[in-house]
Amino acid sequence: MAEWERETRSDYEKKGFAQRSGYGKKPALLIVDFINGFTDPTTPLGGDFSSEVAVTAGLLDVFRAAALPVVFTTVVYEHDLSDGGTFVKKVPSLGILTRGSPMVDVDERIRPRHGEYVAEKKFASSFFGTDVDSYFKARGVDTVVITGCTTSGCVRASAIDAMQYGYTTVVVSDGVGDRAQGPHEANLFDIDAKYGDVVPSSAVHAYLTSITSGGGFAERAQSEFGDWWNDDRRARR
Repeated sequence: MAEWERETRSDYEKKGFAQRSGYGKKPALLIVDFINGFTDPTTPLGGDFSSEVAVTAGLLDVFRAAALPVVFTTVVYEHDLSDGGTFVKKVPSLGILTRGSPMVDVDERIRPRHGEYVAEKKFASSFFGTDVDSYFKARGVDTVVITGCTTSGCVRASAIDAMQYGYTTVVVSDGVGDRAQGPHEANLFDIDAKYGDVVPSSAVHAYLTSITSGGGFAERAQSEFGDWWNDDRRARR
């Protein structure tokens, strides 16, 4: 930890910042914008996020095995960029993220399975202008575990909105990345101080083990879905 971080954290803690939010009982994994346009270092938007993608892949395996909700996000614009607003004006490189381009596809290393939700967005937050909040609430999610990129942009915006929508928010420190180390570290520090808990993937794995080790978690999830499906069908009669 850098000297400024130690001093600032000590001052923040004295003032009541940087408390622990902890975890809830029903987590979901939110994978923010690990798409080719960002994970290919040769693109104008890209960086080398190989280690962060690998961490995400490990968490993805656990969430899938436990039948816990997973959401991927991508940024997709129409070819005339008319739906990009001032965001595209501010960052013209976003213009490579047009519908049909391989740049908007989720990285092959964490390819979504059939039936897994890929939410399209236009702006930074995974919640803004999408139905991600509705998707989570319909599944009883109370904790959002976030990986993806970039830490200073879409990850930060998603973490703030996750908190504002009432979710316990967890950002995986080794599962998120940025194009430069300075913005990455500063934003992790600030998220941890104000919006959610920033923790290593090992802590998330331990948490997932604690809520799934009793067995039957996937079966309970299936049962809950069956109850919801049957209730919905009865309501439609």
